Amino acid sequence: MAMRRDHLPWLFISERNQPFTRQAVNYIIATTAARARLAKVHPHMLRHSCGFSLANRGHDLRLIQDYLGHRDPKHTAHYTRVAARRLDGLWSS
Repeated sequence: MAMRRDHLPWLFISERNQPFTRQAVNYIIATTAARARLAKVHPHMLRHSCGFSLANRGHDLRLIQDYLGHRDPKHTAHYTRVAARRLDGLWSS
């Protein structure tokens, strides 16, 4: 954003220098998924991917909670519980 010259507050902007609408984001993700021959994909899956990636890299619950904007840590705990499976059998011989 620091390199942009338009000084608009939005991360992603349309050709009209406006923020993308929810419908435009859905369309872009759906058409990209179709081209890649992926099953039904939706924007919220990107949030899930980000949460799981952060958990798998060992980031703590509070950091992931803050990054994803969750108020309640229960919503974030799902990512760390699933990531904890990679530690199964760590202490067994």
